[in-house]
This record gives sequence, C-alpha cells and structure tokens, in this order.
Amino acid sequence: MDTCFALVDCQNFYASCERVFDPALRERPVAVLSNNDGCVIARSEEVKAAGVPMGAPHFKWEGELAAMNTAVLSSNYALYGDLSRRVVSILKEEALEVERYSIDECFITLPALERDHLHAVGNTIRRKVLRWLGIPIRVGIGPTKTLAKVADENAKARKRAGWGQGVYVCPEEPKREELLQCVLVGDIWGIGSAYEETLHERGVVSAAEFRALPDPWIRSEMTAQGLRTARELRGRSCLDLELVRPQGSPTARKTLVRSRSFGGRVETKKNLHQALAKHSQRAAEKLRQEGLVAKGIKAFITTKRFGGPPYYSNGIAGSLPAYTARAARFVKASRRLLEPIYRDGYGYKKAGVCLYNIRPSRPHQESLFGRHREEDEALMDAVDQITREHGKSALNLAAVGMPSGRDWTMKRQNRSPRYTTRWDELPIAEV
Repeated sequence: MDTCFALVDCQNFYASCERVFDPALRERPVAVLSNNDGCVIARSEEVKAAGVPMGAPHFKWEGELAAMNTAVLSSNYALYGDLSRRVVSILKEEALEVERYSIDECFITLPALERDHLHAVGNTIRRKVLRWLGIPIRVGIGPTKTLAKVADENAKARKRAGWGQGVYVCPEEPKREELLQCVLVGDIWGIGSAYEETLHERGVVSAAEFRALPDPWIRSEMTAQGLRTARELRGRSCLDLELVRPQGSPTARKTLVRSRSFGGRVETKKNLHQALAKHSQRAAEKLRQEGLVAKGIKAFITTKRFGGPPYYSNGIAGSLPAYTARAARFVKASRRLLEPIYRDGYGYKKAGVCLYNIRPSRPHQESLFGRHREEDEALMDAVDQITREHGKSALNLAAVGMPSGRDWTMKRQNRSPRYTTRWDELPIAEV
C-alpha cells in the first residue's frame, strides 16, 4: 500500500503541558526555564510575540516577563516526558507507523489518500490529541519526510497568520514549486550552516533552486546526505521511519553521558561522590533499558566558567574488569576516578559520567575463570521493576545519599507538580 509521511509537532510543548493541569495559565503568558532556572527554553505565543528569545537568560529578562504577568516555571521533565508518551500512544492508534523524533515531534505514516482526505485525517488527529490530552498540535503532510517538515513549517506560519488550524498538506506540482520558492535553503531540514554558505556562493537561495541542482554537484559538494535531501524535495522518498531499535542492536549507541549542573556551588568531595554516584546509577539504568553493557567510564567535574572562584575542569577515564550494566560497579569506579582530579578550594558547578566501550548484552565469559553472573541480572531486574512501578527516586544506592542531604541537586524553585507520575502530587478537584 502506498503511504505518505506526516510530521506531528506539539505546539510550545513545555508551556502547553503546564497549561493542561492549571487552567489559570491558559490566559497568561508562560515561560519555562532550563536546569537551575537559568535560561528560557520554552515560550508561549505571547512570550514569543513580546520578543523574548529562546535561550534568554532569565535574570536579564526578568523585568520584561514580570511586566507581562508571565508565569515563569521551572522545567518539569517528568510531566513533559509522560505527556509526550501519551501523545505517541494516541498517534499509534491513528497512524500506520510512528517514529518518535523528539519529545515534541513524531513522524508518522498515513495511507496515500487524496489531498482533501489527508487534510481531514490530519484534522482528526489534531482534534483527538487536543480533546484527550489538551495539547495543541500541528500536522504537516507530504510524500517524503523532508516535505512533511516543510509542510509543518507552512502550517505554523499559516496558523500564526490566522489562515488555518494547524494542518497543511504539501501540494502537487506545480504548486509545490511555488511553495518551495518561498522556503529559504537554510531552513531546509538537514541543511546546516556550512552547506548553506556553500549554496549561497553558488547563488542558490530557495529550496526550489536547491532541488534543481545537478545530482553530481550535490553529491560532490554535500555528500550522499545532501543528495537524499534534494531527492526528497523532488518527491522521492529516501528516508524511512526510524522505528525502535531492537535491544542490543549492533547499531546502538557508542557512548552514554549523564550529567547535571548543580543548584549551587559544591565544595566538598562527599557531595561530588554522591552526584557522580547518582549519574552512574542513572546511566546503568539506561544501559539496561537498551539491552547494553559497558566496560569504560569517564568521570568529569567543572567549576563555573565565568566569575570567581578560579576556573577548573578535569576528567579521567578508566576501565572496569568486565562488561556490565550493574550500577554498583559504575558507582565504585566513579568514586575511584574522582580522587586524582578533585581539588580543594573550588566551588564546583557540574559533574557527570560518560560510559563508553559499549556493546550488546549477552551471556559471556570474561576470562578463563570467569562466569556469567545470573544473580546480578536478577538483582538488576528487580531494581528496574521497582523503579518502573514506584518512580526513579523510589530506590537508590546508599552512595547516592538521602534526598534531604543532597545540597548538590538542581535548583527548581518554581516546578509545577508531577501530576501524572507521582501519587502524592495528583491534582485535587474541590467541590
């Protein structure tokens, strides 16, 4: 059966999630801050219209945001991640296949229907997500993933201009040519700034001009990826959906990094030990989720780059005796690695671990006298089951310390409740 692609894009996703459970925010501008309440990472339409840029330091724009009566909130990733999964679950009921491209975007495939019918399908999906979850979405539909991305940007522009509700279906030729004449080459999905400069030197400004270039020139100057993008703009599908990888796939990740900035300066080795233990535990959980094991670990620490006290940053790598996904082994290694890089007298702002030398998990014998330890796997399976049922903070290694004693955790003074993932933070309806 012939299919086409659609890009489903949640509008102002973090701000929209905050509005779902707090109706008072629906009439107010909303801005969501990054880790440690540093920069603006999500803006409602009102905040965008006021000229507040993405990534704006909060302390520089605090006055302007207050003057607009903006609700300034700390990031609530537990809520955003859960609502994202719920959006995906709805899309799986409506689409043939679903690729979760990011936390707020999904590519899906639909039957290759007439343009009016596709528009109706897009509207059905949009209304269903809005009615069931309260999240507004846009839907851009095209014969290829790249044209679906173009359609999504067109849907965004049309909705802001008041011309539509957020659904746009890429037209057939010659109207498609007219559409692509209005798309700047630098706005094409997959065209970076370096390629944009190269194309400008050749006099290519629009997507229509780019797709008309000779294939040999595109391949020589922009590699096979550039050629695939040009063919996608011509209506030839070259990029399939990237569905969930099987666990332990040989094409799985090569490294895994877990790090966070601290809510304040950390000046003791004990707190750095706890932070590295927490990151090691979370990295091990991610390995097990993906059916992987690792043998290498790097620990790193850094102070704030600007301002006093003096700047210091360092990291060191080490190897474990055997491949593993057991958290305790990474925690022990991170504690050992911290010793040679720690320096007294500094206020540290960030720490983390990077796991490397990763491969699929499988029964193996690491040495002549080694054996595969099934009890380790049973223990980790039990830990994962508990965290799935009761949340990630339900069970921690002793090295992580008690929550009340972690003065190195992120600063999130204005975080909303985790309405959908914590029993003690469920919304209360008063009658």
